[in-house]
Amino acid sequence: MWKYIVRRLLQMIPVVIGATFIIYAMVFALPGDPTAGKCGERACPPAYVAEFNEKYNLDDPLPVQYVKYMGNVAQGDLGENRYNIPVTEDLTERYGVTGRLAAMALVFEAIIGIIAGVLAGLRKGGFIDNLVLVSTLFVISVPIFVTGWLARHYLGLEAGIFPALVSPEATTSELILPAMVLGSTSLAYIARLMRTNISENIKSDYVRTAKAKGLTRGRIVGVHTLRNSLIPVITFLGYDFGALLGGAIVTESIFNIQGVGGYIFTGIANRDGIAVVGAVTVLVFVYLVVNLIVDLLYGVLDPRISND
Repeated sequence: MWKYIVRRLLQMIPVVIGATFIIYAMVFALPGDPTAGKCGERACPPAYVAEFNEKYNLDDPLPVQYVKYMGNVAQGDLGENRYNIPVTEDLTERYGVTGRLAAMALVFEAIIGIIAGVLAGLRKGGFIDNLVLVSTLFVISVPIFVTGWLARHYLGLEAGIFPALVSPEATTSELILPAMVLGSTSLAYIARLMRTNISENIKSDYVRTAKAKGLTRGRIVGVHTLRNSLIPVITFLGYDFGALLGGAIVTESIFNIQGVGGYIFTGIANRDGIAVVGAVTVLVFVYLVVNLIVDLLYGVLDPRISND
């Protein structure tokens, strides 16, 4: 297991370097003035531009800039946004909100999606199976911004079941509806993936052997079939958590959530390169850590994987 962990950690190094360098280059190597918008509608004074370039090493060659930037990142310094507020300070609060939103969405889609997929897979061709297939196809077909607006209007404004907007405190009760919206599309994919895995594994040789040994249906499904069927679902959930963190821009804007998605969108709109690079760099690290955890779960679900 330790060799497996070390191998995964070593594989993360080139990914971190490649992903962060591309992000940095896309913001600072492309044509344009990195100080644009920092002084309002007017161009910044030459003295300010010179100070900004010196502070962020923009007069150096791109590889040198990147190395110095990552050296600062290693010390927890992500620079300052256009309002001279440390990006680390902004992200500490905003990642907490988006992290809770993504975690709630992940729990929602995992529980409902797995249960729906298992029930559909065990009753393939029946009423539940057809219901799951039709409902998930409908959810996949509807864009997330449409789902969000409809949920906010009918469940929030009209019925009053959930808060229609999220306050700056972003309490757990206020995040329930946005989490359901954010995880709805992934829930549909998980249900379909789980249905396919269950329906295939239930016909496997090891299941027939377990039946021949006299094991109960609950043990066959709950232990043997479910465990093997979860491996691809865990893969999807690991990928999806990173996607939820970075892809919550639409949901956060609909429900007025002060999270990372809105922060990145505002940074792009204001041409605040330091804020955008800092936020996405942290997102890369979070995504890789989550995928490392997923790799470790592989070893738990199937010890043969960690021994390869």
